[in-house]
Amino acid sequence: MEVFRICREIYSDRITASGIANRWNLRGQFVVYAGASRSLTTLELVVHRNSIISGTAYKVMVISISDDESKVSQIPLNELPANWRTMEAIAALQQIGAKWYNDQKNLLLKVPSVIIPYEYNYVINTEHSDFKKDVVLARIEDYYWDNRLM
Repeated sequence: MEVFRICREIYSDRITASGIANRWNLRGQFVVYAGASRSLTTLELVVHRNSIISGTAYKVMVISISDDESKVSQIPLNELPANWRTMEAIAALQQIGAKWYNDQKNLLLKVPSVIIPYEYNYVINTEHSDFKKDVVLARIEDYYWDNRLM
């Protein structure tokens, strides 16, 4: 399968994780977020637009991951808190993601997008034992940032 990550060009040459806390992970958990499509990944970037730097080159990282379904853990919508799309739910979602990360059973966590709940993002555990053999930066594509999205 291929997943997509849009980032500043200077960070696009390798798959790395910062360990910064986010919606599905706690600080010190080294994960990479990617979208199931380029368009969803663009929408996710727009939502986080305070981190977009005008005039800076961006790239699309096309990440190839083994199609083995046993490497994926999915969070069904009906198992999420009722308010999962709100900022108030982030602590609960981080605990769900932290449990997945600490269990080390699956390389990927498939999560619904807050923006479009029937489309999915993937959280990739860069510390998982299968990461180096099953996750590959397949290619880097140019990304055109249309300022009308701002």
